[in-house]
Amino acid sequence: MIHGVRIKKLKVIPDERGRLMEILREDDPEFTRFGQVYMTTTYPGVIKAWHYHKLQEDNFTVVHGMLKVVLYDPREDSPTKGELNEFFIGEHNPMLIHVPAGVYHGWKCIGQKEAIVINTVSRKYDYENPDEYRLPYDSPQIPYDWGIKMG
Repeated sequence: MIHGVRIKKLKVIPDERGRLMEILREDDPEFTRFGQVYMTTTYPGVIKAWHYHKLQEDNFTVVHGMLKVVLYDPREDSPTKGELNEFFIGEHNPMLIHVPAGVYHGWKCIGQKEAIVINTVSRKYDYENPDEYRLPYDSPQIPYDWGIKMG
């Protein structure tokens, strides 16, 4: 696991009225501080990658659909520099992923329906100075192939 990345398996509690799933609590080790909560979606087959933040930490989960989430650690001072992590999260595997500052992350919607992501971030979005640094999804700087692994 990339240094600083944390995974929390999420528990779904169903009853005759519907379902409840806690995502992030202030007493979870993944929680550092509150900035904002937002929702983003990804259409089937679409790749949203790569980006990282210098200050912000992400805590995201998929509440509808399925994503293949990939993390890459480029941090010079990290004991896991150069490592990749791959996760399949969503309806069939409810999980929260905590992404520390400095770690590239991206995802691909791998289901037949739009994926809906809830992200609780440690800092609010700064419209004048966004804390977002991007590479294209197929950047040679990150050794990852987004293709389906057949066989």
